[in-house]
Amino acid sequence: MMNRKRVFWATTALVTGLLVAGAASAQSTGTVASEATDVDELVVTGVRGPREVGGAVAQTVDKTRSTITQELIARQNPGQTILQSLNLVPGLNFTNSDPYGNSGGNLRLRGFDGNRVGLAFDGVPLNDTGNYATYSNQQLDPELIERASVNQGTTDNDSPTAAAIGGIINYISSIPYEEAGVSTTASIGEFNYHRVFLRADTGAFGPWGTTAYATISNTRYDKFKGPGELEKSQFNARLYQNLGDGNFASISAHWNRNRNDFYNNFVNLAQFNAGGYLENDIACFRPAGVNGSVQNESTGSVRILSDGSSATGSCTNYHGLRINPSDTGNIRGNFSYGLTDSFRITIDPSFQYVMANGGGFTLVQERDDRLDRNSANNSTACLAGNNLNGGVDLNGDGDSCDNVGLYTPSNTNTRRYGVLASAIWDVTDNHRLTFSYTNDYGRHRQTGEATRFNQGSEPFEVYGGKEGWGDETRRVFGTDGSFYRSRDRFSEAILNQFSIDYRGRFFNDALTILVGARAPFFARNLNQFCYTQNGTSTVLCTTQPVATTLANGNVQFAGNTNQYVAPYSQRFEYDDILPSFQVGYDFGESSVYASYSEQIAVPRTDNLYTAFRNPTATTLQPIAFNDVEPEFTKNYEVGYRYTTSSVVASAAIFQNDYSNRVVSTLDNDPTSETFNTTIDRNIGEVSSYGAEGSIGWSVTDAISLYASATYLNAELQEDQIVGSFTCPAGGVTTPGANGFGCTPNQRSPLIIPTAGKKVVETPEWMATVRGDWLVTENLSVGLQAKWVDERFTTDVNDELVPSYTVVDFDARYDLTDVFGVKNAYVQVNVSNLFDEEYPINISSGTNALPIADVNPNAGVNSRSGSPRTFGIGAPRTAVITLGTRF
Repeated sequence: MMNRKRVFWATTALVTGLLVAGAASAQSTGTVASEATDVDELVVTGVRGPREVGGAVAQTVDKTRSTITQELIARQNPGQTILQSLNLVPGLNFTNSDPYGNSGGNLRLRGFDGNRVGLAFDGVPLNDTGNYATYSNQQLDPELIERASVNQGTTDNDSPTAAAIGGIINYISSIPYEEAGVSTTASIGEFNYHRVFLRADTGAFGPWGTTAYATISNTRYDKFKGPGELEKSQFNARLYQNLGDGNFASISAHWNRNRNDFYNNFVNLAQFNAGGYLENDIACFRPAGVNGSVQNESTGSVRILSDGSSATGSCTNYHGLRINPSDTGNIRGNFSYGLTDSFRITIDPSFQYVMANGGGFTLVQERDDRLDRNSANNSTACLAGNNLNGGVDLNGDGDSCDNVGLYTPSNTNTRRYGVLASAIWDVTDNHRLTFSYTNDYGRHRQTGEATRFNQGSEPFEVYGGKEGWGDETRRVFGTDGSFYRSRDRFSEAILNQFSIDYRGRFFNDALTILVGARAPFFARNLNQFCYTQNGTSTVLCTTQPVATTLANGNVQFAGNTNQYVAPYSQRFEYDDILPSFQVGYDFGESSVYASYSEQIAVPRTDNLYTAFRNPTATTLQPIAFNDVEPEFTKNYEVGYRYTTSSVVASAAIFQNDYSNRVVSTLDNDPTSETFNTTIDRNIGEVSSYGAEGSIGWSVTDAISLYASATYLNAELQEDQIVGSFTCPAGGVTTPGANGFGCTPNQRSPLIIPTAGKKVVETPEWMATVRGDWLVTENLSVGLQAKWVDERFTTDVNDELVPSYTVVDFDARYDLTDVFGVKNAYVQVNVSNLFDEEYPINISSGTNALPIADVNPNAGVNSRSGSPRTFGIGAPRTAVITLGTRF
């Protein structure tokens, strides 16, 4: 029974401190070694096991970090994304798009969105190289995750990221077992959920005791609302060699394939409160082509809505087109070797592959100039007896008179190469220097090759006409043999980073000081192969002849008054030196720490693909690009920890100063170079401060409790300028109520009041709790809950979504005594036990309601509002799992 109790406490990694940490949960092999007490302390699992307290691991780093272990991960829904499993840690809020994790979700960490939070896998950075997005549905099978950690507000000094200003999440994959065997789990659940996971371990083999495993899993289920299904297959393998004396080498491979239908995330607050909203369409029937007449699929298609009713319109909301296919993989190496007793090197090389899109539907005129290259034929009028005089017959009815829907996925194909190398030198027993170098090189190809649909309005190939996928002959070709595409660009993201740490221990190791700095050198090479509408990022991908080349260097096409910037290449470079400082003092059962760090986020690819020339210039002009500046944060925190044999408690207060926050706004200034376009711009500073606390308590040998709370006050510091207007001639010159005047014929800013407003989608309070009970020698149960406060959806805080509480239940029964099969068990999970309905994936914006006056001067200028939209959290869902290892 004692052995099973020990397993119980392990399976409730939350007990007496879910928020655990050790060096093994750090960012990279180099950081693992650097945080170890001695440079030769590294062993086959990463580090010698940190001190356990009632099943939890005591935190040792002098900054805020939270960690969960495989035992807690295994008690969550089978196949669940690791970000959902981390949802109990302070400061982090993750809303899952469905109960099983295959649809992605939305991440917030201390008020920072997921694009500003780093995500790493065995030291490999996973954030998209272009927009820094994190894709929670593409993560490692949870059975293979040894532990996962969250650095709230900070990164590790060697973190290979260009955007993790809000913190970093890293998870570590398990190493192969020393004994040969097979592990398997099989799950069935609501919404036709089926999942199988299989792992085979070789055990130690060969003259050096090499170990390896290979795994495969498959998940399939229906959407919990509306038509459509989700499927995920994953393959993993790892080869591990223990080299002795803390040295090891490892190579791993990962492949993940998702084929998902999207949920409808366009529910507004009024619909939510009324309980009336639709999902994506069940079916869509396009009009049959008739030679000699015009078919307009924009208005003539018949839609079958999710409630069974019918309507006319386009097929853009048909569930078969609102899809999210992805194929991702990586190869990871980890190597650590002590050259001497005091000097160690580590090397983590990697390669990543990504192919993905979010579906796409575009209505195209059959006489579009991008197809026939002859503007004289650009007409929707059907010419009797001369129906193919120009244009391309897209729907096969023998004429070119129609408005036809095409499948136009925006494909993103990434090939990414990386290496992170470190040298750790123990100068003396109490003084250590760590040097690190990172190279991260990403090739980012973004295209949109259009294809037709089959008779059921389904794409023949989920990646459309992408080269190397499916039948490229299904591309839509123009009269000159070129193919229709919605975008065509190639980007390179290149990071070279150097870092250095000094760590010193004083007063019999009670006092620890760490001083570090990292110097990232980041470059983006942009190659735009389409024409760019002047002052925007909107493109025209065409082979039609240029009608006019203007004096300023821009071009125009026949029948089109817009100015376009011809295809171009451009390089952007960013660099900085980012210091960090940590200090901690260990009193025995208690310890205190303080830390300071600086982070940077360089602009995203989409922020930079904007080109402009002065439209009225009479001489050749250079191309001007968006001058978005990098974002910066300065993070301060002070913390306290208390650890005994039955209690693990921690508390921290923090402040984060955030400058150059980037948002998208509409410029409506007619004299501006970017008039009437949506641009990305810096809006100034955001200041946040707060407190986090957690406590884990082993009440008895059979009962444990855990609770945490987070308070966060995150505010915008400046009003936003959203445009400008011209004071009328002879207009008001006396100051308005705010003290400003309006000078006739002069430009005046239009401002919305955001100073002092709360950051969108950031709850002021969050709280979590979990309890575990060893009911009998064989049965253990767990109950956990998370409460999230109200959240604003707009920068001016004029719309608020309600708070919510989600409760989850799990129970596991050891079947060893039942079937005599060691390690066999059955587990039941019920997520959202009380069937709470709550908003997720909020599409935030500037204002939901009209603003009567955005003019700080005497004039009056109103601004219309737009209610924000969101998705709906998953309902109560039950699943049962049978697992064993033999």
